[in-house]
Amino acid sequence: MKLVRRTMVSLSLALTLALSSLAPAFAIPQLLVDMQSGEVLYENEAGTPWHPASLTKLMTALLAFDAIQSGQVSLSSPVITSANALSVPPSKLGLPEGTAITMQDALYALIVKSANDIAVAIAETVGGTEERFVQMMNARAAEMGMTATHYVNPHGLHDPAQVTSARDLAILALTIRARYPQYDAIFATEAVTHGGNTMESNNVLLSKFLGTDGMKTGYVCSSGLNIVATAARNGRHLMAITLGASSARERGEMTAQMLFSGFAGGYRGTGNTIVTLANAPGIAPVDMRPRICGANASDYNEARMEEFPLGLEGELSYLTDDVTTRSYSLAVLGRLRNVPLPRPRPAGFPATPTYALGGFDEALPAGDGSFVSLDGGSSGQTQLPPPRPQF
Repeated sequence: MKLVRRTMVSLSLALTLALSSLAPAFAIPQLLVDMQSGEVLYENEAGTPWHPASLTKLMTALLAFDAIQSGQVSLSSPVITSANALSVPPSKLGLPEGTAITMQDALYALIVKSANDIAVAIAETVGGTEERFVQMMNARAAEMGMTATHYVNPHGLHDPAQVTSARDLAILALTIRARYPQYDAIFATEAVTHGGNTMESNNVLLSKFLGTDGMKTGYVCSSGLNIVATAARNGRHLMAITLGASSARERGEMTAQMLFSGFAGGYRGTGNTIVTLANAPGIAPVDMRPRICGANASDYNEARMEEFPLGLEGELSYLTDDVTTRSYSLAVLGRLRNVPLPRPRPAGFPATPTYALGGFDEALPAGDGSFVSLDGGSSGQTQLPPPRPQF
């Protein structure tokens, strides 16, 4: 039966690609990147400012990884749930105030459960205060040339000033995967268990699209349904980003379609790398709230189903694989009191360490065997690490 589905998908690929090239009634940002070369295989409105929702937590995770790398904290450091952390709305892990889990468990709860309270607890552990951590987030974004990005909080609950773009999210995700491959398993985990409860990721590709190995989903009314997804097949590693989908079905199918088409050679490429792809300057972020949560949201959703019917009953689906998923069990250290949080770094101390990966300079492969120089500074060029060497 699975072979029949595969055959149907292959036969319909040309038609699907032709249909996908037609301009939609509303432009949903999408981006497909070759993670080994940095080449942009496909993009649509990838530089448009957008609200990140819980994709914000990718930056929270990156700063935690940086802090572990620098020795400021470790995977076994306690992350304590504060009153401030508990004050944020769900999704939450909901541990009692003063309860600690390890940084490792906190990172799993952050990425898989998308726990907002744990995002704040990590921020307080790494930054000393949530406010200081947000400053670190914005400094890190500027350092990487994420010119469309501004953070207000570490979890992604909606704030009109919290904004990014698909292009910037690709830079962030590529940086995480290249610099910190030791944490790949966190992003590839489909469920975490705690106290007899199983909390599943909203990344349906992990269980329904063969080769998916991460990364993160997000949703608030003003953003629609967002996703960054990575997958590997036949020696190739691709990253797909979809922002502003109207439903989980649309988000999953649009992203899986991009990945499948990319692996099948359906895109000729755009001539850009993620470095040369530009953000759209001076544009306010799109607010999807009227379409997603407004009085006419059902009409918009019906229009989107007509525009993009993949995955509906009787229609072609790219999410048909049965993938064995991995889960992770969280443990509670107990109630801790009066444990000092790390002090903020002294003024002038570098926010992040300098890395030397694989013997390469800080440059992004241009796709033709050469490397694009990344000198950062006021030029706005993006500082990205090279990909991991191919063994």
